[in-house]
Amino acid sequence: MVARPPELKIVGQAGDALDTVRRILFLQGPPGPLFRELGKTLADRGFEVFRINLSGGDRYDWPRGGIDYTGTLDDWPIWLDRFLDKHQITELMLFGDCRAHHESARRIAVDRGVDVHVLEEGYIRPHWMTLEEYGVNGYSRLPKDPDWYLEKARHLPDEGEPKVITASFNRRARDSYWYYHHNVTGRVRFPHYRSHRPGSVVVEGLNWVVRFAGRTSREKRTVETIERLADAKFFLFPLQLSSDYQIRRHSAFNDMESAARFVVESFIRNAPSDTHLLVKAHPLDPAARRWPKLIASMLSDDEQRARVHYIDGGNLEKQAARSLGLVCVNSTSGTLALAHDIPVNVLGDAVYDIAGITDQKHLDDFWSDPTPPDRRIWTAFRKVLFDRCLISGGIASKSAVETLIKSILKRLGVEPVHKDNPVKQAARRA
Repeated sequence: MVARPPELKIVGQAGDALDTVRRILFLQGPPGPLFRELGKTLADRGFEVFRINLSGGDRYDWPRGGIDYTGTLDDWPIWLDRFLDKHQITELMLFGDCRAHHESARRIAVDRGVDVHVLEEGYIRPHWMTLEEYGVNGYSRLPKDPDWYLEKARHLPDEGEPKVITASFNRRARDSYWYYHHNVTGRVRFPHYRSHRPGSVVVEGLNWVVRFAGRTSREKRTVETIERLADAKFFLFPLQLSSDYQIRRHSAFNDMESAARFVVESFIRNAPSDTHLLVKAHPLDPAARRWPKLIASMLSDDEQRARVHYIDGGNLEKQAARSLGLVCVNSTSGTLALAHDIPVNVLGDAVYDIAGITDQKHLDDFWSDPTPPDRRIWTAFRKVLFDRCLISGGIASKSAVETLIKSILKRLGVEPVHKDNPVKQAARRA
């Protein structure tokens, strides 16, 4: 039997006119306070704000004013559909669109005529996040026609200078630790919930301990490798996380190891003999220490080992700008190279994988003849992104979150809350 939604304690007050009230439902956000603070701010502006917690981590990040869904994934579609109808939800806000509950919710919401806002890491980095209608990345409804971007961009202003967003790795690590800690300790309350991240949270935590302990020696090896390649011609291959849905859902590969084998083999067989391949670890990969052995297992002789290199650190943008070209599955790291007119070959479903922007050849042919982006099309594409789905801010510092909330309000057509706003003052007194 599907459980009926319990009564929800509403954050904020609804207006008198039923047809004019915006009712927004929050599902899972990034670890940390972003969604909770955004919900409070929207409530101050007269929204009815709802929150459904799917896990102990959700409940930790939004401890009051939400309800807990403790049912199964099979029961979720019917339960959510009834919830949307009962509370006349007008908008849905979620972080990432590929998690099982989110993918189901997005489709059900669209069928109900509910506006879906998908927040995700920025297509263009740093200093930006993505807030797009319906879906992002492989689910984005942005077209792949370069002429469409050239036409749309004719009517758009030039990009302004981005607001510099501060980020703290320690802040993000802390938010993530407590979120996943409470996912584990909350299993009694949420017995059917399974994280979208594969593997054990405990093992991942131990991997982070080992990773931190070896930071000094790792940085030294990275510097030495980069110095050896100072005068060399090299291609750059930034790794993604195997847990990333951009790998699992929007590419031909089951995991990043499979993608790496594909790239390394193609390079060895087809790249000019005087070029090198620089494989770079993802900075948030807790098990990055396994990659040196994995890369070594893909190489059969000393000649190959002399041409394929692995680093765990360094400045990605500087490395991309120095390279002959960048290969990725569908990482936004590709946009860092494109910004420097560096050729990019994409193996998955990236929103920027458009003729005239990325090299459209098979990877085997890319090594010998990498094609740089057409500056007109790349500039037009960026203008459309900034107009439709890029917003300033981040999730790794207090100031970044504050900036992000202001940007989301603007994109949602909501005036920012001023200090002298009487609604906010009343909420604070309460």
